[in-house]
Amino acid sequence: MSDARVPILMYHAVATDPNDATRALSVTPEAFAEQMAVLADRGLTPVTTARLAACWRSGRPLPERPVLITFDDGYEGVHRHALPALAKHGFPATLFVSTGWLRGPYDTGGGLDTMLDWDQVRELAAGGVEIGGHSHTHPQLDQVSDATLRFELIHCKEVVSDQLGTVPASFAYPYGYSSRRVRQAVRETGYAQALAVGNGLARRAQGPYALRRVTVRRSTGIEEFERVVEARAIARTFAGDRALTKGYAVVRRVRQAHRLASRSMG
Repeated sequence: MSDARVPILMYHAVATDPNDATRALSVTPEAFAEQMAVLADRGLTPVTTARLAACWRSGRPLPERPVLITFDDGYEGVHRHALPALAKHGFPATLFVSTGWLRGPYDTGGGLDTMLDWDQVRELAAGGVEIGGHSHTHPQLDQVSDATLRFELIHCKEVVSDQLGTVPASFAYPYGYSSRRVRQAVRETGYAQALAVGNGLARRAQGPYALRRVTVRRSTGIEEFERVVEARAIARTFAGDRALTKGYAVVRRVRQAHRLASRSMG
């Protein structure tokens, strides 16, 4: 199984009536329940991010037909709608929280829609959901200073540890953006693995700090979902996303170069 290609599904909000900021990357509760039924019917075996990375790191075998179910940011519907569907099938998952977006003592007010509170996060953890880090305020980490990068990684880890009593082992890059500097900082902060986006299947050869995920969005129909989890026509399904990602990556590299030049001149 060391050469296995594993679909890591990336969800955000699960909501009947999301706001405009989260609508495109949301799914309805009905769609999510149907998608979980597909995984069960197809005989796929959900695992957590920590388990996948640990198996690939140690060489231990993965279960047959592994798949990961992941959520970013920390929207309230993950508790209200996703958790019952996961529990129905006995599925584990991973939730990556932006700690400054969650309701509670560390709330910075940046959340894009109704966010989880920490009691709900604890209930998710008790229900078999791995809680990982997703920074504190959800910036583009490859565009911030070294000091800000360290703060975002360390403070996120400290908040999760304070609220849950356990240290998060997994991380997901906000917006999927990383760089060699960011990945090194994530490793030095003590996260054992990290997920990007890439809209491709995860493979051991990608390394533990650049594992790819595939986006599940409101426009994802059930046939497309079935193709993704069966690892069929991935490149064609996400061709448009990849073209946009490559184009925007050039723009962002230019912006970063300008910022670095400005700092050196200042």
